[in-house]
Amino acid sequence: MSLRRDAKSILKAALAAADPTAAVEAALLRRRDLDRYERIFVVGAGKAGGTMARAAAKVLGKRIFAGCVNVKDGDTARAKGIELRPCGHPVPDERGVEGARRIAELCASAGDKDLVLCLLSGGASALTPYPAPPITLAEKQQTTQLMLACGANIHELNALRKHISLFKGGQLARLAAPAKVVSLILSDVVGDNLDVIGSGPTAPDESTFATALAVLDKYGLRERVPANVRERLELGEGETPKPGDAVFQNVENVIVGSNQKSLEAAAKSAKALGYRTMILASTIEGETRDVARMHAAIARQIRVSGQPLRAPACVISGGETTVTIRGKGKGGRNQEFALAAAPDIAGLQDTLILSAGTDGTDGPTDAAGALADGDTVRRSRFSTDEALRNNDAYPYFNDLGDLIITGSTGTNVMDLHIILVR
Repeated sequence: MSLRRDAKSILKAALAAADPTAAVEAALLRRRDLDRYERIFVVGAGKAGGTMARAAAKVLGKRIFAGCVNVKDGDTARAKGIELRPCGHPVPDERGVEGARRIAELCASAGDKDLVLCLLSGGASALTPYPAPPITLAEKQQTTQLMLACGANIHELNALRKHISLFKGGQLARLAAPAKVVSLILSDVVGDNLDVIGSGPTAPDESTFATALAVLDKYGLRERVPANVRERLELGEGETPKPGDAVFQNVENVIVGSNQKSLEAAAKSAKALGYRTMILASTIEGETRDVARMHAAIARQIRVSGQPLRAPACVISGGETTVTIRGKGKGGRNQEFALAAAPDIAGLQDTLILSAGTDGTDGPTDAAGALADGDTVRRSRFSTDEALRNNDAYPYFNDLGDLIITGSTGTNVMDLHIILVR
């Protein structure tokens, strides 16, 4: 139990470091140009959208002329002077279309003496669907579902999204020009690539129509996506703005929170608890099961030989893995991470692996993730192999009482993986 308490305490420190309220307030209070603009518009989207908007409203107050931020269903934040519109996620819905249209209208109405403050966090891409005609929302939903099911990573998914949208891939910056645009960004992508976070609505887009087609071909989806999607990509008209485009001359993109910052806070917490600590990487990607087994191998190596650290040891990593869906069970990538690691650490004393999403939700569940230890497989009344085959981690860990339940955290800087050996 004390090992579990330590793991949860380390996770709590990581989440505190990703607090969007403090990040947005600090970024705005550092600026000395806010009084020079005739009007300030606040727009944006993301899982942390409500929290970020509330922080902006606190600092800017009556200087906000108008605002609209698309947030995930369940976000209860309030921000004076800013419309907060709940929308579907991860599959976009009609509410997202209406919110994206409203954001686009506000940006298009801004002039050269105005400021457009754009607040972006994880989930922004799905929350701002603005299909390029004649593509419909239903066709965009179908395309998104196909991409999610095949295990495409966030870079691949967003390359496609940008080229069937009128909003993403720098197109919001194009709408707002010549106004000043400042985007405050909570990064949820590996490497903090500006053109990938939220599909880069205010950043130059390196990807092309050809890139999007290559993604479809990689997963054998070109003939499975709706005809309107395929035809738009193959026609290749209306390319997104690229680096050096004049629309970006008056644009600032500022990352105010990231996975790396959370890993550093987690490491500090672990050291305070007496663990020898190392950060493995903040750029972990790949198939969830493979990455989980690699983490389990590190745990075994620490237990058996004291490498790369002697116990008590804490190894921390972050990033975003992907799950190829094979079954019809309930779970998410972080729960599957713990499930895949469990057999490989079975029997190891005082050894634990935790994986959790910093947004507090993992897949279509109320859990942020799960933890497994050397006794997990023995304690479970379910077959671990069967749960893995059916992508059914949620009932497995729910039965053991080892789900990580944080509730909505109001932030999102990808996932956190913790190995503890004592």
